[in-house]
Amino acid sequence: MTQTDWPARARAVLPGGGFGNFDPSVTIREGRGSRVWDEEGRDYVDYLIGSGPMLLGHGHPEVLEAVIEQLPKGQTFFANNAAGIELAEVICAAVPCAEQLRYVSSGGEADMYAIRAARAFTGRDKIVKFEGGYHGMSAEAQMSLAPANRLNFPQAQPDSAGIPQSVADEMLIAPFNDAEFIRSLLAEHGETVAGLIVEPLQRIIPPAPGFLQLLREECDRYGIVLIFDEVVTGFRFAYGGAQELYGVTPDLCTLGKVIGGGFPLAALAGRADIMAHFDKSAVGAERWLMQLGTLSGNPVAAVAGLKTLEILRRDGQYEQLRANGRRVMEMMTRALDAEGISHRIVGDETLFEPVFTATDPRDYRDVQSADAAASARFNAVLRAEGIFKSGGKTYPSLALTEEDFARTEAAITRAARALAAPD
Repeated sequence: MTQTDWPARARAVLPGGGFGNFDPSVTIREGRGSRVWDEEGRDYVDYLIGSGPMLLGHGHPEVLEAVIEQLPKGQTFFANNAAGIELAEVICAAVPCAEQLRYVSSGGEADMYAIRAARAFTGRDKIVKFEGGYHGMSAEAQMSLAPANRLNFPQAQPDSAGIPQSVADEMLIAPFNDAEFIRSLLAEHGETVAGLIVEPLQRIIPPAPGFLQLLREECDRYGIVLIFDEVVTGFRFAYGGAQELYGVTPDLCTLGKVIGGGFPLAALAGRADIMAHFDKSAVGAERWLMQLGTLSGNPVAAVAGLKTLEILRRDGQYEQLRANGRRVMEMMTRALDAEGISHRIVGDETLFEPVFTATDPRDYRDVQSADAAASARFNAVLRAEGIFKSGGKTYPSLALTEEDFARTEAAITRAARALAAPD
């Protein structure tokens, strides 16, 4: 079976020929450490790392040992298990806003329940989100995620078929990093807003100085539940996530990716008085927020998460992760500067991407205004040179080796030269 055969088979049984995630022309066979191999046997240095969860690299021996120890004891129970309880204790001790949590199986589920919890707690309906912010696949999250048209704010634009107009009517869309707009929006609508959901670093765009603190203050002013979507940033930016790094504590946060150690696991965490809405005995039937899931708190995912977080607590792990990311960022800067190509390396040392523009992007529209063709060409050359990443993010891992860095630098140099002298 060759790599070419797998895409053909996929097209017969999968819409679009894929799982809806990554480029379906690539079929991955296995991953070990910092590398992945496709079905043709070609290896790549992996900067996709499963879209973020494989922070330690693929097949970390200590994580595998924990999983192998659990498997004979049972794969799932639909009931409390000790590993899941212990992991909840570890997360609540680490994350500033987390007094209690509820497990789900994906970050998108966590975001959906966070929005619902904000509505249950406040008794209000409207939700504020930022244009270009990604919060999963719920109807609310699909509003102005990647809008084709630039509507006037705060009008919401659905990015998917099948969403009723009534959902859009309850959504208010704001530009990220625009302090004056959010003040004005909440001055007009704040008394009707249940929750404001935001990625502390939106995709790759950092918050402007003071912007997250402003959101905290404005949400306090109007009694709005502030939700940090930390599915990507949680346990990546710092052990306590972006809220630790930036020093701003939300009311709720969502977590995923890293906490499952490569297995399906996510969580909604936050203030106990808000989380009480998941407990019918605490709030009564009318205010109760129903939530259940067959694999929520799965013990295999929980032991993988426990071991992953244990490793991340060890001395020097975050310093090493940031050093790894900084090396790749510097490679990109050197190579692109040498060819005179206008760009900005946007993001954090643990998550970033070159954006081909001469100005610093502050929001979704700034990124969309950059040279998309240059980005596509740059990433295509990297793929051809054995670098595995998405077209919008570069995820460094702790598994990267000196050989990986040498291969990465050579690939980045070739990609920059290709941009300077296109075919």
